[in-house]
Amino acid sequence: MELTRRSLLVYGLLAALWVLVAGWQIEEHYRFKNVAKTDLRNRSKDIANTLSAFIRGLRFRGREPWIIPERLEPVLNEMVNGRTNELVRSSELVAIGLINAAGEPIAWAGRPLDLSQKELLQEGERWGLRTVTLINPVDLGASVTSEGVTNPTIVLPPFRELTNTIRDSGRGFPRREPRPEDLPPPENAPPPNGIASSDTNSPEAARSNFAERESRHHEGDPSFSGGPPNLARSPDSERAGRPRRPFWFRGMDEKEYQSLIQKRALHGLVLAMSTGSFQAASTRDLWLRLIIVFLATILAAGSAMVWREVAKVSDLQIRLVRASELNTHLKEMNLAAAGLAHETRNPLNIIRGLAQMISKRDDTVPEIRQKSRDILDQTDKVTAQLNEFINYSRPREVRRSPLALNSVVTEVVRALTYDLEEKNIRLEVKGEQLAIEADEQLLRQALFNLILNAVQAVNGSGQIEVLSEKRSASEAALEIRDNGPGVPPERRTEIFKPYFTTQKTGTGLGLAVVQQIVLAHGWEIECLPNAPKGAVFRITHLKLAA
Repeated sequence: MELTRRSLLVYGLLAALWVLVAGWQIEEHYRFKNVAKTDLRNRSKDIANTLSAFIRGLRFRGREPWIIPERLEPVLNEMVNGRTNELVRSSELVAIGLINAAGEPIAWAGRPLDLSQKELLQEGERWGLRTVTLINPVDLGASVTSEGVTNPTIVLPPFRELTNTIRDSGRGFPRREPRPEDLPPPENAPPPNGIASSDTNSPEAARSNFAERESRHHEGDPSFSGGPPNLARSPDSERAGRPRRPFWFRGMDEKEYQSLIQKRALHGLVLAMSTGSFQAASTRDLWLRLIIVFLATILAAGSAMVWREVAKVSDLQIRLVRASELNTHLKEMNLAAAGLAHETRNPLNIIRGLAQMISKRDDTVPEIRQKSRDILDQTDKVTAQLNEFINYSRPREVRRSPLALNSVVTEVVRALTYDLEEKNIRLEVKGEQLAIEADEQLLRQALFNLILNAVQAVNGSGQIEVLSEKRSASEAALEIRDNGPGVPPERRTEIFKPYFTTQKTGTGLGLAVVQQIVLAHGWEIECLPNAPKGAVFRITHLKLAA
């Protein structure tokens, strides 16, 4: 009971350790996945910051919020293809886009994505099976004016779309009145900015002056302080901190113009990145964790098996100690019983002698003579049982020597000739002339008990065969066959137990003594059926003499 409780405690401890290791590995795997996701998010932020720097450089003249789409789209395509910088790995960036405050795309590169998912708009990211979509509300070139008003970056519509919109609205480019500096100078005025002209009052000179101012304005000439000739200046809009309206939007009303700015103003960045590297790293880490859990399982199972074997060995040792004590006790009891049986034979011999003397006296009446003979018969039976018990309880010390097997069998048969002739039983000795190594006295006793058991089992006019045969180069077998009633299958293993017999006059110790002798020699004996009827007692593994 104590060993069982200890085993249950050890098994529970091993199971708890296994659960602890498995839980630890699961937690570490999820931690690794979170770290990998964070690394992917950080790379998306780096890409967003890089793109923000590109957009600042693409702003019109470095100060105006307008961005020409024809200059922005190549940059996005190069980033998707992974050729812009080292932050973007090959095939990692699937799509990139710029969106307005309403979440509508303004500029896009790569494959199209659905931006209407609720979790994408609420959480700013959406993880799919192969890609992850992230929205980064980063600084995309917005600036703050001196009045504290945010000046967003605005991507102009494509030129074709812009001209079609203006044409469809029924308004062309507005006609602008020339400024004083754009008018032709008087006839006697010196040429402006040191440019001489032979005909300054001609229209050609005015157009040349206008083109020169526009060119110097776009080239960023520091000595040039005038404004662009094609940009409408509005003091109210400059004071309000709003971007100045280009001349091609001058014909729009304020509502349409503000709606256009809201639709084309940059608010966020959408990145669709491949999760291939993330999935590969997660799979490798998962396999590593599974291997660790598998090894922990093997270790726990092995430890449990080792403990079970240790518990079995301990239990067997306890049983062996108890069996040794019981065996010692049985040996003492056996010696005591053998001594008691030996001492009992002496009074029986005296009783037998007295009864025999009474039965032989001439003056003994017939009735007393008959009772004396009954005493003699019962005394002989008890003496025979005592002799068999003493023989069974005697320790078997085998002294091997080469013996002619058929000669020993013949001598035993000769000793049983009277019993064979009394029951009219025919006995035949067959087989090869073999020499075996055995204790002659013990072998005679075993053969005597087996043949006598066959004689007692066979009815009148029966037949008994003693067959010896060679099984291998070093072993032989011996069989005693009879045509008696045989032994039932359920009793063939119990027939060698002490005091178990199927004979009315048997003591139940004859076959038990035979088994003792056989086991002492290292042989084996078994009871088998004989066809068509009878029994076969087969002794195997008899060692042949050299």
